[in-house]
Amino acid sequence: MNQNSTTVSVAIIGAGFGGIGTAIQLLKAGIKDFIILERADSVGGVWQANTYPGAECDVPSHLYSFSFEPNPQWSRKFSPQPEIRAYLERCAAKYGVNDYIRFASDVEQAAYCENSCGWNISCADGFSVTAQVLVKGTGQLSQPAIPNLPGLAGFGGKQFHSAYWDHDYDLSDKHVAVVGTGASAIQFIPHLAKHAKKLTVFQRTPPWVLAKPNRHYSRIEKWLFEKLPFFGRLERRKIYWNLEWRFAALSSNSWIRPLFNLVCNTYRRMAVKDLPLREKLTPNYPLGCNRILLSSDYFPALSRPNVEVVTEGVAAVKNDGLVSESGQLIDADTIVFGTGFKATEFVSPIRITGTAGRDLNDRWHDGAEAYYGMTVDGFPNFFMLYGPNTNLGHNSIVFMLEAQINYLVQCVKRLRQGDVKQMDLRPEVMQQFNKTVQDKAADAVWSAGCNNWYRHASGKSTNNWPDFTVRYRLQTRCVNFDDYELSSN
Repeated sequence: MNQNSTTVSVAIIGAGFGGIGTAIQLLKAGIKDFIILERADSVGGVWQANTYPGAECDVPSHLYSFSFEPNPQWSRKFSPQPEIRAYLERCAAKYGVNDYIRFASDVEQAAYCENSCGWNISCADGFSVTAQVLVKGTGQLSQPAIPNLPGLAGFGGKQFHSAYWDHDYDLSDKHVAVVGTGASAIQFIPHLAKHAKKLTVFQRTPPWVLAKPNRHYSRIEKWLFEKLPFFGRLERRKIYWNLEWRFAALSSNSWIRPLFNLVCNTYRRMAVKDLPLREKLTPNYPLGCNRILLSSDYFPALSRPNVEVVTEGVAAVKNDGLVSESGQLIDADTIVFGTGFKATEFVSPIRITGTAGRDLNDRWHDGAEAYYGMTVDGFPNFFMLYGPNTNLGHNSIVFMLEAQINYLVQCVKRLRQGDVKQMDLRPEVMQQFNKTVQDKAADAVWSAGCNNWYRHASGKSTNNWPDFTVRYRLQTRCVNFDDYELSSN
């Protein structure tokens, strides 16, 4: 793969859970002429990039893993980032996926050629790929979002996003300002609170937080998982159904949500004794409208004497600090952004053009949409993993990925039979599906008026699957090829 170009049947962008899982299933199906283009120097995707202190999954480990490759040696119920990355590295090595990966290959654009019924893919280093099928496996959390704050370029201290954590930077005797209180921030803030001289947290919207029921697996449990795999499968099923029923709490008129409200509010009262601070940390929007976060050390960290919570956004940045929206200057010599990712920009910065030169980013100007999050009319032989409307607020993304991989492998097999060269989703199928999704999303609590990354700026629900995951799995189990225009030339 050191040549300047190659031709394959399938080109996969990204070597995270989606890309590795797809490669394994292609190999199991006897399909070996594919390539994975990965911009980093190793596998892992989001778990390779995000190495900030405290990084760990908020889905239990036995479900946040491939069903065909259980790991009996998870150390804890919720695994830390190094274990998840190591798990993906083992999967890639065990199934021989590494032989198909070209690292340091940052894809810039992919264009569909109607004459050849294939994709022409270009990388930043000049490497190019021609493929019949293009699979985008970079997910929704691959492009860090850094706010465009006035004066940021003139800040005199250190600044970095949580996805680009500087582990060599000494935080002791520093006055650190954290911008954002999302899922990453509540994991690294406890670390900063312990090591920084002063920590100021800028919080525009307080998150709903539940205590994280994390614990170490005992030696006996790990022995049972390894020697008697039935116990591992049972643990996985138990976790799945325990999470799955919680989707019922995400409906705007759910009768279950008051119970979750009670649990969250009780935990906050127990964890935060200082009444003024507790009021700052109390959400004023419905539970589930934003992502519900799990942490048992976030509230204690904010209660430390060296930590201050500012309930405003940042209006501007000066050389020696940050200016709040009310005009107060907060001294700081370090800024850490916990501002998440450009989750609604599903293919950016890659430029993907389909038939008649249509640009997918332009097509999605008012919000992304795709058939079951995977295919788009006018973009033949193109598949996405963890695409629009496939994010979850209650269960495991890996479960969704396995359903999507099963679907796309069926499509690849059909295209390899020889009588069909092109699969293009029918526009009327896309329109009807998107109408159904948006109608269901309108009844979801994340459409209740709070600010979240589940919706596009236009108001369109673009990220979450508005239903139970078991329904998604059943609806995508077998490809209905009548949904596509099949062409032999």
